[in-house]
Amino acid sequence: MSGRVQLQFGTATSSTPHMKSGKLRALAVTSARPTPVFPGLPTLASTLPGYEAGSTYGVFVPARTPATIVTRLNREIVRHVQTEEVRERFLNVGVDVVGSAPGELAAAIRSDMTRLGKMIRETGIRAE
Repeated sequence: MSGRVQLQFGTATSSTPHMKSGKLRALAVTSARPTPVFPGLPTLASTLPGYEAGSTYGVFVPARTPATIVTRLNREIVRHVQTEEVRERFLNVGVDVVGSAPGELAAAIRSDMTRLGKMIRETGIRAE
């Protein structure tokens, strides 16, 4: 905010307040597709084909939780996050709520792990 940073890859939740105040100007979103969080902003992939970076949030329970409880929790959470009031509150802080089935969340996480694992192997990234 002091004017010393030329470019930032920030999360929507940390950048949105500063964009709203006029201290930051968004150039593109890093999601694969345009987002209602920032209508009108292009994707970075429109300039760098194949680029995608984002965050997946989920609600998790212990692995042995009975399916009936998982189904009920999922149904209630999805119903709640898809209400206009809750969607609007999330959009205001830079989050586009999806509200999906447990299998869809698991598939998204597996896909991210595969994609990022490949990138780590190809670039030789190592923990120190």
